[in-house]
Amino acid sequence: MRRFFILLLVGFALPAEAQDMMRGLDLTSPAMTQAEMSRADIVAEIKAAHGKPLDLTGKRLSGLDLSGLDLSGAVLRAARLNHAKLVHAKLDGANLDQVWALGADFSGASLVGASLFQAQLVKARFAGANFSHARIAANFTGADLEGAILRGAEGAADEKNQSMGLMRASFQSANLAHADFTGADLARADFSFAKCGGADFQGANLREADASGADLRGAKLDGVKAPGLDLDSARLDPGVSIAGAEHADRVQRN
Repeated sequence: MRRFFILLLVGFALPAEAQDMMRGLDLTSPAMTQAEMSRADIVAEIKAAHGKPLDLTGKRLSGLDLSGLDLSGAVLRAARLNHAKLVHAKLDGANLDQVWALGADFSGASLVGASLFQAQLVKARFAGANFSHARIAANFTGADLEGAILRGAEGAADEKNQSMGLMRASFQSANLAHADFTGADLARADFSFAKCGGADFQGANLREADASGADLRGAKLDGVKAPGLDLDSARLDPGVSIAGAEHADRVQRN
C-alpha cells in the first residue's frame, strides 16, 4: 500500500489546490492507508440505521471493499477511502466533500446528486458511474471516467470564496472517453491533456475552461458555451470549430 501512494505522487504533477491540501500530509501513514472499520461494521450500521443516512464523517475506510452497498445520503465528509472498492455502490445524495479516495474504484456507482467538493480522487476509477446533477468541483487527475454520466453536473469554479485558491473540477490527463457532460456547468474546469474521444459536451458551459493538449476528436460539441476556452495544442476533428475559444490557431487536426 505504501508503494502505491509513493508511485501515485511521483506519477502526477497535481494541481495547485491539490498540492496545498497535500502539503505536510503523510499519504503513507496508517491514517491514510488503514481502516478503522470493517465491511461487516458498515453493513451492521446500515441495518441499525433503519433507512436513515449514516454519518461516517472523517472515518478511516481505506482499502475496504464496500461494493454494492447502499450508502445513499451518507455523510462521508473528509473520510479516507483511499484504494477502497465501491463498485456499483449507491451514493445518491451522499456528502463526499473533502473525501480522500486516491486510487479508489467507483466503477458503475450511482452518485446522483452527491457532493464531492474538494474531493481528492487522483487515479480513481469511475467507469460507467452516474454523477447526474452532482457537485463535482473535485480533483479527478488521471482518473478513469470512461462512459460516466455527468449530465447537469456542477463542476464550475467556486469564485465566491477563494481563500483556499481556485476550487474547480480538474480532469487533468483523465480518461473521459464517451463520458456524458450534457448540460453540465464546467466553467474554468481543467481538461488539460484529457482523453475526450466520443465525450458528449452538448449544451455544457466550458467558459474559460482549460482544454490545452486535450484530445477532443470525436467529441460532441454542439451548443457548447465556450468563451475563453483554451484550445492550445488540443486535438479536434477537421472542420470542427468552437465559437469563442482561444488559441484556435494552435489546434491540431490529425
